[in-house]
Amino acid sequence: MTELKEEHFEVIDANRARDHKKKNYTPLSHDLFIEESMIEGQGLFSSHDLPKGTDLGVSHIELEKDKMAAIEIVRTPLGGFVNHKPIINLKDENDGSLNVEVSGPNCEKIRQRTDGAKTEWRLVTRKDVKAGEELTLEYTFYKI
Repeated sequence: MTELKEEHFEVIDANRARDHKKKNYTPLSHDLFIEESMIEGQGLFSSHDLPKGTDLGVSHIELEKDKMAAIEIVRTPLGGFVNHKPIINLKDENDGSLNVEVSGPNCEKIRQRTDGAKTEWRLVTRKDVKAGEELTLEYTFYKI
């Protein structure tokens, strides 16, 4: 068994002293939080009202490692907890076209900043969201 020497304890004490100076890592912005979802598992919520068009940040990143490999999709913490909610439209009785959205997600993903082999997708509110309302998105990345 290794004997603990005095210098070991000095290192431990120095690390503890530095801990209080470290910045806390926050994977979500200050007004977003994770809570139990009424849809499935855990969901993403806001503690403040969010107006339509609010950019919540990068939810997914597409990486193309090379032209022969499949595109890799990486979810950020923001994209990891947004639950699926499909867009549901009513059909026009006269011509059968879809014209009125009756239910759907309150967020959408917007493609932004294609930089060579990297594309970022941002989560943006598509309607006003009330404080405490779950943020939802229609999934399109993982369709088979």
